[in-house]
Amino acid sequence: MLRALNRFFKGENIRSKLLLYFFTLILLPIVTLGVLGNVIYSKSIEKQANEHTGQMIEQVTRNVEFYIHDMENIISYLSDDPQVIAFLQGKKEGENRGNLTNEIRRILKTYTNVHPEIAGILIVNDNNIYISNEMHRISRDPLTDEPWYKRAVAAPKAMQLFSKPIGRNITTTLNYSADEVVSIAKAVIDPLTGQRLGVILIDLKLDKIKQVIEAITLGKNGFLYIMDANGGIVYAPVNPIVYRVKNEWLTDSANSIVKTIQGSDFQIIYKDSAYSNWKTIGVFSLNETLKEVTILRHYSILIGLVTLILAIVAAFFFTASIAKPLSKLRSLMKRAEEGDLSVRFNSKYNDEIGQLGNSFNNMIKEISNLIDMVYTEQKRKREAELKTLQAQIKPHFLYNTLYTIQWMAGEHGAQDVVHIVGALANLFRIGLSKGKEMISVHEELEHVRSYLTIQKARYEDKLMYEIKYDEDILNYSVLKLILQPLVENAIYHGINARRGGGNITITARVDKGKLYFCVADNGIGITSEKLKDIRQSLENNHGETAKTGFGIFNVNERIKLSFGSEYGLIYTSVYQEGTKVEVWHPIL
Repeated sequence: MLRALNRFFKGENIRSKLLLYFFTLILLPIVTLGVLGNVIYSKSIEKQANEHTGQMIEQVTRNVEFYIHDMENIISYLSDDPQVIAFLQGKKEGENRGNLTNEIRRILKTYTNVHPEIAGILIVNDNNIYISNEMHRISRDPLTDEPWYKRAVAAPKAMQLFSKPIGRNITTTLNYSADEVVSIAKAVIDPLTGQRLGVILIDLKLDKIKQVIEAITLGKNGFLYIMDANGGIVYAPVNPIVYRVKNEWLTDSANSIVKTIQGSDFQIIYKDSAYSNWKTIGVFSLNETLKEVTILRHYSILIGLVTLILAIVAAFFFTASIAKPLSKLRSLMKRAEEGDLSVRFNSKYNDEIGQLGNSFNNMIKEISNLIDMVYTEQKRKREAELKTLQAQIKPHFLYNTLYTIQWMAGEHGAQDVVHIVGALANLFRIGLSKGKEMISVHEELEHVRSYLTIQKARYEDKLMYEIKYDEDILNYSVLKLILQPLVENAIYHGINARRGGGNITITARVDKGKLYFCVADNGIGITSEKLKDIRQSLENNHGETAKTGFGIFNVNERIKLSFGSEYGLIYTSVYQEGTKVEVWHPIL
């Protein structure tokens, strides 16, 4: 796949590539927004639905806990009432017992009047004596043998909940069934002795829980229901899905699970009540929740297809506007490649392609000029090479002859002649340097020392010189013959023009990260007008032999052409006092 794509990019024309780029740029956002957008939106809708259901479950759980806690508080109030305690203890008899019973019935009626959600209150002591306004024993079997009584006395400090208390030995005057109430039972403890006295049972109507649950909607078909600690349903709305939710599903640590029921996906969210040990469960259809996302997906696909068609038409138009002038330019280049330099690109646009065409025209024109120039330069170069070859033959022959004269003078004891001829031969040898353009600083200083030795023999006491340098720069490389022309100028135009003897000082060191040479003399100096002309000539890179001297211009131009405009010569001079020439050269 990658090889085929690589071959395509290397071999296809720019029109095909541009069409591929446009299609890619068009398809990427459409596919990304279409797919990822729907996924993100689906997750967002699902998250909001889960959060909403979680909030509803939390609200129902709190409300149910509130009603149960209210019943527990009533039991606590009754357990602390002296009349109730006296009844449970069974100490009063006869008329006092009758008065006590009437008083307790009045107390119970007060609670049922204030709390209409209470279906009935039953108080039973350990002697199977009971009292209630609404509840009565069906058979003579003792109430103390009832499961609710036994569970309450087995855990006297805990509240006991019984959903759908079917099969009790109890009937009521209010004609409600066991499916319509939840029973709350708790043992009564004597506050003085700590002994168990009996049990108080309250039946709570499910109407209140029903109102709380049915007031909440989860979409169109979602619902809430309550399950007790044993897996029995406390209350559930009429819905076929309720009884298809299995208890073993409700053990996930995230309190949320997705299950398929009757071919549809349902989100099941539940919460355990630490107070009542009941579960409040919310169930809603994911298919129904994500129905809007499905509709939005269909619209997105339709809009994407329309956008894609329009974009393809636009891509063909834009591609043609770019590829057509490029194809024209390519054909002109091919003609130029074949040798036709008369071609020109004419474009009515001033964009990058138009500018490229103008550059092409300028390039063709420049190539034509360069061809003519190269022809002329090659002709001149051949002439110059011939002259250079002829010129090199003479110095080689000359310094070899000088070494012969030096040997002969030494044989005859003419040491002054040996010294001068040796310096002259050394001057020629270093000047040639086997054709190399770069020599060491040591060789450059030796070359100028040989030149000064010859000049010293001529001028004797009129010329004094000194060469100062740092030892660590001797192995650096420099352009050859850059100091001798400067020294020659200092002698002929400086020292020679003054009265009396003159002195030349040559300095070599590293300064400001560059090689620094200085040739200073105490000669006649240069007038300000001539100094200005010299500086302008050196700055503009054109020499006038009459004014500047070919030697210093040649040195300056060689340095600048080789290393850049930041290097070269700097002239300073004071008329009647002397001249200083500074040479800046890179460290090599």
